[in-house]
Amino acid sequence: MSGTGSHPPIRFHKTLAPVIDAMTAVTAMSFSRHTHDQYGIGTIDQGGHASLSDSGNVEARPGDLILVNPGEVHDGRPLDSRGRAWRMLYFEPGWIHELQADITQGEDSRFGLLAPVLRDPHIRGLFDEAFQCATRDESDLAGMALDTAALALMARLVEELGHRRTIGQWSPTGLAMARDLIESDPAQGFSLAGLARISGMSRFQLHRGFLRETGLSPHLYVLQRRIALARRLLKAGHPPAQAALAAGFCDQSHLNRAFLRHLGVTPARYVRGA
Repeated sequence: MSGTGSHPPIRFHKTLAPVIDAMTAVTAMSFSRHTHDQYGIGTIDQGGHASLSDSGNVEARPGDLILVNPGEVHDGRPLDSRGRAWRMLYFEPGWIHELQADITQGEDSRFGLLAPVLRDPHIRGLFDEAFQCATRDESDLAGMALDTAALALMARLVEELGHRRTIGQWSPTGLAMARDLIESDPAQGFSLAGLARISGMSRFQLHRGFLRETGLSPHLYVLQRRIALARRLLKAGHPPAQAALAAGFCDQSHLNRAFLRHLGVTPARYVRGA
């Protein structure tokens, strides 16, 4: 089932809204532990997929929805050598929060998806409509159609799975200081010793704290934030070499390797799709 011919196994499509990424994948590729800075909602079309999630290890098969929250540590692998095919929509958190505020009439808009895998034919149909609207040719009402489809999808997800949570609020003060520093400028030079000194912890305490609270080591946490920054810069029109340096990578080749591990495509291919 792996991609063949002129069609890449993982492809990012042009979308009507800059706050949405649309991806299709047909591959037996496995992904190591990582996070996204977006909400991910997708579906398995063929084959089987296994992944780590906040709920432990889960499996998804054709017709199942796969859901991931911003910052949720997960991986991904096929259930067998035939691979799998899936589609994903990635939504910027601010846009999802605005949709939820509409749905909940201005209640607390912090939102999390409580199930990493879901079988619900109605929600699957809403996802299919949203994916089609996001990637169809632009027309005068295309934006309205996309907003309508996204609202319908989110309304059902809020009803079935939504809850309000504050990511990271329960972190110890020192660990929160280290995370805030990384979030504020992930491109700056970091060291484990320097972060530990700022947080008032030993290097081991900092490392253990990050693993416990985020599922990632401090090093991988910085890398994830740099990838997220580079993705936003690329989408804003910065050339890959410039985005790499601005996001804290040594050069474009380092960004290429990070993108391949994280998203399965090079920055150049991401830009062509997004």
